[in-house]
Parts: sequence; structure tokens; C-alpha cells
Amino acid sequence: MTLSQYPARRARRLRTRGSVRDLVREHRLSSNDLIQPLFVHDGPGPDEAIPSMPGMFRHNLPSLVQRCGRAWDAGVRAVALFPKVNDGLKTLDGAAAWDASGLVPQAIAAIKAKYPELLVITDVALDPYSSLGQDGIMVDGEVHNERTIEALVQQAACHAAAGADLVAPSDMMDGRVGAIRRVLDDAGHSDTLIFAYSAKYASAFYGPFRDALDSAPRKGGDKRTYQMDPGNGDEALQEVALDLDEGADWIMVKPGMPYLDIVWRVKQKFGRPTFAYQVSGEYAMFKAASANGWIDEQATVLEALLGFKRAGCDGVLTYYATDVAEWFAERG
Repeated sequence: MTLSQYPARRARRLRTRGSVRDLVREHRLSSNDLIQPLFVHDGPGPDEAIPSMPGMFRHNLPSLVQRCGRAWDAGVRAVALFPKVNDGLKTLDGAAAWDASGLVPQAIAAIKAKYPELLVITDVALDPYSSLGQDGIMVDGEVHNERTIEALVQQAACHAAAGADLVAPSDMMDGRVGAIRRVLDDAGHSDTLIFAYSAKYASAFYGPFRDALDSAPRKGGDKRTYQMDPGNGDEALQEVALDLDEGADWIMVKPGMPYLDIVWRVKQKFGRPTFAYQVSGEYAMFKAASANGWIDEQATVLEALLGFKRAGCDGVLTYYATDVAEWFAERG
């Protein structure tokens, strides 16, 4: 082989040394990209382990504040709260969702008293409070769009009044973002952001989360009548456009890894703050595979989260958020 036959351009030269790879890396992951979802229960008892989500707990209020402190100290700057309420508080209309002395307002106040700069994101949906496990109010066997919105705006206003930085409607009702924005502005909460679950799919990956909140549908309407069909992509762009027009500040694609194509399309089309949720089923799979020695947990989790960034995410909700931030700190 003569010298003229060797390739003039060698892409491998950019991979030969670690320092070179670091300098030319196109996407990076940091603790600033991560949001920590946390569960809180309304009893005085101890933390409750979630068997289908190893390492995750339903925290009591003091423990929740401590857990937020661990996230903050690691470099995570936002948490998302999800309540597990007592069955005795669950009703057909989910009215406990906007109780000013309820679990979520108490949790917000406790966190903000200790960590005022930590961003607190609250879930705006009725399923934790519904006796039927639905995200909305049932009328004649169906989730009623307008009746549900009337409840959601009260819930969002309650959370904003308690000090939430972002309210995150995850219900997928039509028109709820605009209604929430109007109510928040009228109540003097114009600085409260709306983090819309704009493209939330009717996914099989939510099972462990529903275990954590005991929020699986008991009977009544099919969630596929309001959550999106996994086969649809163009519809996601339409949903995002509607939410942005109504005043959404951040937009969400949920679940995460199975829908990275949707993240990419959303970010390319709209260029707005775009997030995805590495949901409970994804977390459980990583935990199960690593517990069996089939994967390197740290390496695969970091690779997966970098994939979110490469697809266009500005940030990711992940149950690994604090762990990942601590891994970064250990590496220096």
C-alpha cells in the first residue's frame, strides 16, 4: 500500500485521547440539567419504601425537607413534588387538591422555609385525589374537560399562593394552560411559571409511579381518551403549539427515552424550553438490570441522560437526579 492510498482525513484522530474527546464533545450533561421528582405522604409515620422503585420513598414532611437538602447540596436546583394522600381524602371531584392547608401547600412551605432558592414544581392533576384514580372529573362515564379545568385552576392557584415556582398541569385537558394562566395573573401570580405536560402519552411505562401514589385508575374513563396515542408524532407538535399559544413557559414530553424523536421534533420546530421525563418504568428497568449485574448502572444512566440532551432537552426529570449530581461531585 502506497502512502497515497491512506485516507487523507481520519475521524479517529478526534477520539485518540481523552482530552481531545473532552474538547470536541458536542453535548454535555451537568447537575443544572436535572430535576428531582420526590414523593410525599400525609401521615406522621416514617418514610415508605416503594418496592417497584428501589431507592425511592414516600417521604414524611421532615424527611422530604432533608431529601431536598441532599439534592440542593449536590447541585440539583429543582424538585417536582408528587403527593400520596390518604384514601379518606379522595373524592369524585378531588376537592382536596386545592385545600390551602393540604399536603402539597404544607410541603411547599416547609421546603421554602429551609431552601428558599430551590425551585419547587407541583403537579396539577386530580388523580392523586380522585376516588376513581382519574386525572379529571367524571360526568356520565367520561372525564369532563370543562369541569376538570374548573378544578385545575383552583389547584394551580392554591399551589402558587403557597409559594410554588412552577405549576405543572399533567392532565392533558384541552385549554387548561390558558385558563390557569388567566387565573394566576388575576390572583397576582404573574411570575409563577407554567410547566405544561404538552405531549403526555398513554404509556405502559407509568406503572411504578402509579404504585407510588396509589393513583392507578380504579374504574371509569379510559386515560387514552385524554393522554396521547403512542403511535402519533404530528399530534404532539399540535399539542405543544396550543400550550405555547395559551401561555406555557416550559413544555414537557413524557415518557422520555421511547419518545426522544418527539423531543427532537419539538425543539427543532419551536425552540422553546423543552424537557422530558425519564419516567418510573425507565428507572425501574435500570435498577433491575443493574441489580442483576447485567449493566453498569452509572455508565448506562449517564449515557441515557446524555441522549436526552442530544435530542434537544434543556433539562430532564429523572429519579436519578441527585445520584447523578453526586456522581459528578465524586469525579471532581
